[in-house]
Formats: sequence, structure tokens, C-alpha cells
Amino acid sequence: MYAYVIRRLFVGVIMLIAMSLVTFVLFFASPIDPARYACGKNCSPELREQTRKALGYDKPVVVQWTDFLKGVVQGRDYPDDPELRAAAPELVTHCPAPCFGYSVVNTKTVNEEIKEAFPVSLSISIAALVLWLFFGVLFGVIAAIRRGTVIDRGIVAVALVLYAFPAFFIGLFLLKFIAIKWQLVDVPVYTPIAEGGVGGWLSSLLLPAITLAVLYMAGYVRMTRAFVLESMTEDYVRTARAKGLRSPRVMVKHTMRAALTPLVTLIGLDFAGLMGGAIITETVFNYNGLGKLAYDATLTNDLPTIIGLVLLLGTFVIAANIIVDVLYAVIDPRVRVG
Repeated sequence: MYAYVIRRLFVGVIMLIAMSLVTFVLFFASPIDPARYACGKNCSPELREQTRKALGYDKPVVVQWTDFLKGVVQGRDYPDDPELRAAAPELVTHCPAPCFGYSVVNTKTVNEEIKEAFPVSLSISIAALVLWLFFGVLFGVIAAIRRGTVIDRGIVAVALVLYAFPAFFIGLFLLKFIAIKWQLVDVPVYTPIAEGGVGGWLSSLLLPAITLAVLYMAGYVRMTRAFVLESMTEDYVRTARAKGLRSPRVMVKHTMRAALTPLVTLIGLDFAGLMGGAIITETVFNYNGLGKLAYDATLTNDLPTIIGLVLLLGTFVIAANIIVDVLYAVIDPRVRVG
């Protein structure tokens, strides 16, 4: 088991290094000059070149990449040029490890931007995960047990309708009618636990979490239904019923365990993607999470922030894959051989 985990971790590290190299190559090949946007509109060629040197963009892409990796491991100081740091030590900004770069557009390190936005996205993602997993699996199991009945058709029909609505429509509907027009809940404003307590924190996450959960829940209803129906036809389930075991025990101990195993992969990858994929939802509710940070960085061509977010979110996806592989190895020991 330990050897299996070590192999997966080693492969994950190699994938992260390769992803960082590809990201930097694409960044270097981009026609956008980051020094131009960092310098401002009325920027002279001399000042632009000085900005490029201060940020390290005058170096070859391989050198920039190795400097970035060193910053991730050891931290980094900005400006990148040692002469500029020596000339104006009071203007030096230290970016502790793991350092993802410096955003001149926002005059702060990418680490600081992520530190401010990460709790928002993490909170919304966890709340949405709990909602869609609970209700998606619950209604999926009910639909499978009541296969062919009005309940089954009704659940599947509602799931299909909800799945067809885009995220911005659901978010705007909840915001305009539930919060503003009908005033069933307060207009959501993100409130950290330290400020509003658990109640205020959960209240601020309600509408954004529902917006995301509705889309995923609809898909999980259909997948759970299909997996449960497939498991109910297996020989070991029929054998368990033939032995006289009660239906609830057969469902929980045999059918559900086999049916929900494929969902482990989907849950891990969906959650990892959700951390940075909630751009529309965070924009609708004006929540300053990772998604909105990526959206704003794209509008302002803040390439250091974009690169840092790409690598961070890629880390989430790779980490989710590793966790899923390990969980599979725990559930099914045969996986460890692969």
C-alpha cells in the first residue's frame, strides 16, 4: 500500500513540473507583453524595458521557469533584478514559499491574492458539495428503487430540467427573486466564520451553494440511478436476496457499496474543478473567490496571476486524482497491482 501511494505521489509531482513548464512555454509564446500592462497606458519604451527587467521577463523562458520553481520551493524577492533590489531595498517585496509570482496590476504577490480568495471558493465548494452529494445520491437511489413508477419519472424529469438551466440563470433567479424581490433571505455577502459565526457563514453561502449544487445534483441523480440499477442486477445481490437477507441490508451493504464506488472518482474531480470553475457564480453574487480572481485577471491581462491560478488549480486536480487512486486501492486491493 505504501509503495502504491509513493508511486502515485511521484507521478503527481512529475505532472506538476511538466504542467508548469507547458504553462510557461504558452505564456512566453503569447503575443501579450506583460510588462506593457504592468507599466500602464502612457508608458515609454525605456520604462517598459525597466519594468520587464524588474519582473524578470527579459530572461529566457527556461530561466524564468527555473526561477519560478525555485520561488515555489524557497520563496522569492521582487523586483527580480538584484541591482534594483540593492538600489531601493525599501521597495523590495518578499514572496514566501510557495511563491506563485507577483502581480504588478494589483501591486501584491499572487500568494496574497490567493490567500484572500481561497477561503471564499473553498467555502462555496464545500457547501455545494454537501448539498449536491446528499440530495443527488438520495434522489438517485429513490428513483432506482421506484424504477418505472411516477416517482422515478418525476425525479428524472426534474433533474433533466434543472440540468438544462445555465448557472448564471439559476444564480440571477435566486438573487433577484429569492433575495431581492421576495426577501426570503438576505442579499448574500460573504461573511467569514470569525466575523459572523457559523450561522452567518452558512447564511452567506446559501444561494451561491444552491446555484452550483443544482447543476451537479441533477447529474448525480442520473448517475446514481444508473449505478444502483446496474448493481441490483449483479449475481451477488441476487444471491444475498436468495439467502433471505432483508432488502434494506442488501441495499446498504451490497448494492450501495458497489454502486457508489464509481462516484468516488467523479466527486474528487468535480470538487477540484469547482474550486476554480465557479467563475459565473462568484461573478453573479460578487464574491471575490478564485473564479472571480481569474476572471478579473483575464480582463486586465494579469498574466502572473493567471499562471499562478492555473498551477494552483492544476495542483488541486492532480491531488484529487491521487486521493481517488488511494481510495480505490482501499476499496479494491486489486487496483494496487496497476
